[in-house]
Amino acid sequence: MNKKNVKNYRKFKDNFILGLIYISSFITFSILVWILVYVLSRGLPQINMEFLSSAPKGDDGGGIFPMIISTLYLIIISIAFSAPIGVLSAIYLTEYAKNKRLIKIIRFATESLAGIPSIIYGLFGMVFFVVFLKMGWSIISGAITLSIMVLPTIIRSSEEALKSVPKSYKEASLSLGATKLRTIYKCILPSAFPGILTAIILSVGRIIGETAAIYLTVGMAPYIPKSIFESGRTLSVHLYMLAKEGISFDKAFATASVLIIMIFMINVLSNYVANKMNTTNKA
Repeated sequence: MNKKNVKNYRKFKDNFILGLIYISSFITFSILVWILVYVLSRGLPQINMEFLSSAPKGDDGGGIFPMIISTLYLIIISIAFSAPIGVLSAIYLTEYAKNKRLIKIIRFATESLAGIPSIIYGLFGMVFFVVFLKMGWSIISGAITLSIMVLPTIIRSSEEALKSVPKSYKEASLSLGATKLRTIYKCILPSAFPGILTAIILSVGRIIGETAAIYLTVGMAPYIPKSIFESGRTLSVHLYMLAKEGISFDKAFATASVLIIMIFMINVLSNYVANKMNTTNKA
């Protein structure tokens, strides 16, 4: 094969791989758009103030206000548990841990935990928190269970975000006389914040969409919990019940649309905060 043929072959191979990448991206994007359009086109017409501000009732499914409150409770408490533990663990692994074997064991454990089905977490939460610790079906039982479930995502993503901070930042801070702890707090953490925020957003998305673990630990009481030690019903569990029991598919699609809008709003807000943080850091 002469040089011209080799060059043409390589050019054909590059174009072929590039074409596969474009086709894969187009298929993925098209499926996502199709799902969103299908759900929102059936759900949005059913959403009104009565649906958003009333409790579920009777055969028509009623509203979803208690479910919105229970979902927000669960998100806030789960992230309050998992975010500090996850970020501090990532700092330990990237800045302080010296024993390579221990680091490998911790990483292997977190990666293994990330692959466990959520129903297993739910079963563990029900046996340990609900029954053994006698917390009962409650918001706190579900929140701690979900915190354990999303910890691997926060640890691994935060670890990668901390590693991506240029070493020159750390060296410059230490050379100016700052302590290691102050360097991490004032220099490394702000630079890694967008990546850490992305990890928390992914975790919030998983908490909002989770059903099995919540069903087994929080329960499905269709009212607003007066405290974190009472049972509740999240939007995802309510959606499951509306569809599974055939109560109202229209209300199920409306609930799914509210879930999608909540995730969209959280993403927009977090991106705005991350961009503001980046601008402040660059200044």
